[in-house]
Amino acid sequence: LPTQSSSPPSPPSERRKKRRPLKERPQASLIVFTSEREAGERAKRRDRQARQRQHRRDSEPIAGRQGKEGRFTKEKSKRSEMMAMSMSRMTSRCAGRVAPARRLAVNARAHARTQARTSVVMTLGIPKKLPSVTFHTRVRDDSIGGDNPFKWVDVTSEDYFKGKRVVLFSLPGAFTPTCSTYQLPNFEKNYDEFKKLGIDEIYCMSVNDSFVMNKWAQSQDLKHVKVIPDGNVEFSKAMGLNVQKDNHGFGQRSWRYAVIAKDMEIEQAFIEPGKCENGSLDSDPYGASSPENILKYLKGEDFDKGAQ
Repeated sequence: LPTQSSSPPSPPSERRKKRRPLKERPQASLIVFTSEREAGERAKRRDRQARQRQHRRDSEPIAGRQGKEGRFTKEKSKRSEMMAMSMSRMTSRCAGRVAPARRLAVNARAHARTQARTSVVMTLGIPKKLPSVTFHTRVRDDSIGGDNPFKWVDVTSEDYFKGKRVVLFSLPGAFTPTCSTYQLPNFEKNYDEFKKLGIDEIYCMSVNDSFVMNKWAQSQDLKHVKVIPDGNVEFSKAMGLNVQKDNHGFGQRSWRYAVIAKDMEIEQAFIEPGKCENGSLDSDPYGASSPENILKYLKGEDFDKGAQ
């Protein structure tokens, strides 16, 4: 016969009470860790699925936008790219500490782009025709009387250049050394020779307001060369020859250049080489746009074409 235990067996209800509760079991920490990892994986999976759905939507033809073939438009692809980036940022925040690192990377790239603006050499691409712009000028009107007999007059590119063969030269700023010592005075001095070679008018342009340009013309005692204020940089931007000169405190200015235009069509351009943003004090070459070089072109002699 089997030996009898000295103590009677515990009833089933008491045995159940002796079990450790589920929350006190050691597997609970593993469950918590697994749930965090799965949350990150689910976030990544949602991100991947969202991008796949967006890609499928972009792959559908857009009826009526680009004809029967339904080609994609730049607007929609750009919009989808922005939506995907936004979704990626949202899911990365759910996945963990990815978003702060990404923001640091974006800030680093932005800082690098800002630093790269210093002395960046730029490509040239001027139009074939002088751009149509409205200039805000101050014109003397003696009928006004008083100490300041001037009034505002809007003058267009067509008013200046239409139906004429002209020389237009543009420079970084009024009263600056090279412009005041050599370029502007020599154009004024050689005005009669330009007229003999078929030039109707000579215009000097700078990114300055009309008050500054008028005072500069007065200080130079100009009789023939006419000044044009490109205070809003509209003409220089349209020519593709505006540059940043923040390191000199100038802001946006015009690169030094000259053109010969007939009825607003550019016949020949004389652009100084080395066009760059925020260049050094020596980054202001002068030669191709000088009146002496342009006279060589008009006389059929060898001349400096400058930057092409």
